[in-house]
Amino acid sequence: MNKTDIYKNRRSELARLIRSNTNGGVAIIATAAEVSRNRDSEFPYRHDSDFFYLSGFDEPGATLVLKVEENSYAAHLFCRPKDPEREVWDGIRLGPVAAPIALGLDFAHSNDELDTKLGELLADQDAIYIRLAESAESDRRVRHWMKQVRQQARSGVNPPSEFHDVEAMIHEMRLFKDAHEIDVMRRAATISARAHIRAMQICKPGMREYQLEAELLHEFRNSGSQSVAYNSIVAGGANSCILHYRAGSTELLNGDLCLIDAGCELDGYASDITRTFPVNGKFSGPQRALYEITLAAQEAAIAMTKPGNTFMQPHEAALRVLTQGLLDEKLLKLSKVGSLDNAIETAAYRRFYMHRTSHWLGMDVHDVGSYREQTQNSTAAEKPWRILKSGMVITIEPGLYVRPAEDVDEKFWNIGIRIEDDAVIHDTGCELISRGVPVKADEIEALMKNQ
Repeated sequence: MNKTDIYKNRRSELARLIRSNTNGGVAIIATAAEVSRNRDSEFPYRHDSDFFYLSGFDEPGATLVLKVEENSYAAHLFCRPKDPEREVWDGIRLGPVAAPIALGLDFAHSNDELDTKLGELLADQDAIYIRLAESAESDRRVRHWMKQVRQQARSGVNPPSEFHDVEAMIHEMRLFKDAHEIDVMRRAATISARAHIRAMQICKPGMREYQLEAELLHEFRNSGSQSVAYNSIVAGGANSCILHYRAGSTELLNGDLCLIDAGCELDGYASDITRTFPVNGKFSGPQRALYEITLAAQEAAIAMTKPGNTFMQPHEAALRVLTQGLLDEKLLKLSKVGSLDNAIETAAYRRFYMHRTSHWLGMDVHDVGSYREQTQNSTAAEKPWRILKSGMVITIEPGLYVRPAEDVDEKFWNIGIRIEDDAVIHDTGCELISRGVPVKADEIEALMKNQ
């Protein structure tokens, strides 16, 4: 199947979902806008994920409209017109003439026609599918289009009377990855694993965090990825206990750990890998002790990442191992917490482990999709956790973070450890697509031996 067919099939599925909800309607999905970085420069452009998922089109200033009828649908793209003068400065545009064949669409129009055509497309439609409450600007445009239709009332034309959230439908589709998506994500994870290896191998005391970040970026781009999937975390020493720390200028010191949480984006899909390693290539006793606990917790979570289990079961398995490890190392005192079960129930572990073990992964690093089953007549808190199914992709990332405190043995101070891999759920279990970079302590030390 070629890429054009992949996007056509997705649009057909969205049309089917719309028909199952109402007799038809018009779905409107716009891409992301360009954003100014400073006076005369924009941030590197990145398309909207939902829009790209349905169109495969990565230019800014575009809108996809699906007009869904009882037995058919038509896909319209509104995009920037060809402009030879601007293309000299900003690059070649596809344009509305070439777009239908290139993208497998029914129609394409210049953005100049958007307001006029939307008034026509919405006429006599029962429902409109949009991103509800997306922004003041999008709300303004929808009101404008609806006004255009209402102005035709004397001609017997009626506007849509129902508004539905198109995001919920698209996000449920995106939660399940097809073979093409999984292949891209495998390649992204392979590139990111090589980048982590590169950083480990070049790391030595005296380097700065930003220098390791530069090595990651070099491998990402040199291997063909278009961007980082998120801002890279390169955290030395005490910084490893700051969950969303950005790579800074801190010197990497002999005897400290370095935590790297970094992944590339390839063809619109994210990877997400975390490894923690000793700056000098050798774990100290306390560092290794906490590292082995974290790795054991990850292995426990991996064993529970399979179809039929809930999203929370890997987290619960990791949490039990981590909490027992905290008790074993006296970071939690049995005399105070009473028992393992009580330490978990009272969340005594949270000072050392304060995040969940997994999140969805896909086009966005924290990808879309509900974490709870969409049962009716239940409040959000009452809905059961999502059942894991084949085609879902999640991260598995337990961690331990020990900050200085009077009741904590000083040998553990400023040790922050997280181990994260990307897992594709299959019929019989899960596939770790990011294990191209070592994870066992001995393997990491062997890799770094010839620094």
